[in-house]
Amino acid sequence: LQVIVDKLKTKGAHLFATEQPVDTSTAAGKAFFDMLGVFAEFETNLRRERQAEGIAAAKKRGTYKGRPPKIDRNEIRQRLKQGHGPTQIARDLGISRGTVYQARKDR
Repeated sequence: LQVIVDKLKTKGAHLFATEQPVDTSTAAGKAFFDMLGVFAEFETNLRRERQAEGIAAAKKRGTYKGRPPKIDRNEIRQRLKQGHGPTQIARDLGISRGTVYQARKDR
């Protein structure tokens, strides 16, 4: 949102919210807008920290295993041994070439 407001500012416009005291053409409105951004970022960081703590606790209990693998890396390796190229393997399996290269590296 800050980027959008900066682009508006370079074009000579400003943000005015009808439901909030936000008017980026005034110092008070800009300050309020910036504070909303700070609190939103703070809330996001808190959520991320709580999630990481929850995952760590679940791993400690042995209940968190992560997402099950979507791709069979052995199949990728077999296809590589058969002479298939990474691009073709990626297309056939619906994965990225980077995943194919990663599987080849992990042999």
